[in-house]
Amino acid sequence: MSYFGMPSVDLLGEQIDAVLSAPSTTHGLARSLRTAAWEIELHRYHHASQRAWPDGRIDQKPTTVQIGGGTHRIEDFFNIDAVPPADLLWDVREGIPLHDDTVELIFSEHFLEHIDYPRSAKNYIREAHRALTPGGKIITGVPDAAFALSQYPGPLDPADEMVERWYAKRDCRNDINTRLDLVNLVFRDQDDDPNYTPHLWAYDYEKLVQLFTEAGFATVEPWTFDAKIANPKRRWGSVYVVATK
Repeated sequence: MSYFGMPSVDLLGEQIDAVLSAPSTTHGLARSLRTAAWEIELHRYHHASQRAWPDGRIDQKPTTVQIGGGTHRIEDFFNIDAVPPADLLWDVREGIPLHDDTVELIFSEHFLEHIDYPRSAKNYIREAHRALTPGGKIITGVPDAAFALSQYPGPLDPADEMVERWYAKRDCRNDINTRLDLVNLVFRDQDDDPNYTPHLWAYDYEKLVQLFTEAGFATVEPWTFDAKIANPKRRWGSVYVVATK
């Protein structure tokens, strides 16, 4: 099915797959098409859920919610993500499908840096504010840009702990030759490995405070890391805040 002469999403996806598999496809075109293919996959999941809840509000009213957690599951949390596994597949760049003033706690880590700023990031935070109960909280963890910049400018030790912890198993490891290479990866991770989604914006404590304050949150404070909720692998080099409505 198509509209206005445009191919359907499924047909478009098939066409992209065909071009990606062609040996004549250039590197630049392949990078762009992989991004398009990823967005088509997200659209399929989101559209399926949207058909079930066309008004953008699901039937459930969970009180504790994790967003963008991937395979990291938290006991007794309702998980929303754009791709499986999750309790609900939904692209939160288009809004959070929860009812007003119903959620007591929202948690996300290493998610915010993967959505575009300002449109999607600010809309997501406004939506979180809407869904939270008065006094409800949102806990957010991201790679700490201030931490990544703390040794810049300066030489890069080949055994740098940041490289070893974050990039030792990545295809990009051999291309981290200077301190600025490392900073670039933290700010705008564009590795060609399709298993990783790029970083689109960098955050530090000051920026997180500004974002949540702008959205109407009453307080924004550092969050004390709790391994019962957060992924212990994310603790090093990250900054976490808790914002209260």
